[in-house]
Amino acid sequence: MAIKTSDLNARLFGKANKRHVSTPQEAQQAAKEQAQIIELAVAGEKTVQFELVRIPADAVSERTVVFAENAREQSFLNEHALSDVLVTLKERGQQYPAVGRKLENGTIEVLDGSRRRMSCILANQEFLIYVGKDISKEHAKFLSDVANAHKPLSLYEKGKEMLAKLESGDAEDQKALAKIFQCSEALVSGALKAADLPLELLQAYPSVAELGRPTIVKLHKQYYQLEPSGQKKLLEKCRLGDGFIWQKSQSQGVARITKEVTETIETWISELAPNPKSNTMKKELIKGRVAYTRKGSNLTLNLKKVDEQFTQELFDFISSRLS
Repeated sequence: MAIKTSDLNARLFGKANKRHVSTPQEAQQAAKEQAQIIELAVAGEKTVQFELVRIPADAVSERTVVFAENAREQSFLNEHALSDVLVTLKERGQQYPAVGRKLENGTIEVLDGSRRRMSCILANQEFLIYVGKDISKEHAKFLSDVANAHKPLSLYEKGKEMLAKLESGDAEDQKALAKIFQCSEALVSGALKAADLPLELLQAYPSVAELGRPTIVKLHKQYYQLEPSGQKKLLEKCRLGDGFIWQKSQSQGVARITKEVTETIETWISELAPNPKSNTMKKELIKGRVAYTRKGSNLTLNLKKVDEQFTQELFDFISSRLS
């Protein structure tokens, strides 16, 4: 079940701060008021002290990186995919700090808040993040996974998580994945198809999270109907020039741009698809009585006004030659 950012922060910072916060409401208020120091019992185990750090807009890209095992595909984060965050950010600034850990080289690794990070970069805004030290990889993964509960992952991102489960042996098949991720097998199938698509193809869209299963399934079928050379040329078209396909659109709104991108890709695929040469031959041997259709190595006979004796003789002849 999706949860609000405020509830997420309350869950993350539910331990204590200088004012001895003990309830979700108090924790939420502490995060909103941007308390300088907050303590967090990560995964209910080790208590870590987090200090609020303010990173100038022009230093966000340089001083921070996103946790490598974050399930969210960072290349999908653009002004369309982040429109919900950008509106609030531009109007009221960053409401809730992100959460991260300091690496040995001094870089801050963002565990919760990759969307807020990119939004600050795009909007040229100061980035607020609570930074802790000595956080293990396992605890970092926990914080990252809890954070992603706020904004649903795209089918591609879900598919990547599912593939990881299959590869690790945690799940045997799609039925097991449906149970683990508490979803239908149809959604599992769609997610795996999305994860099987090249990243360049999905980056052509303004907001991959908005692509539903029908669109993904159709795109997967069309892409893999192309020969390898055609697939290569299609991806080259997607990369041609500066920016992605969606950035060249003059339409307004994610839905219209998505429709335009889909039409463009389908046009390219139809141009690259091999034109099957018709090798079907139809001929009438005896007018009104016998005709045949030849397609490749297949032969279809159409006989009219044939009695039982001739039918049996024909069957016997065919059986003697082909058996």
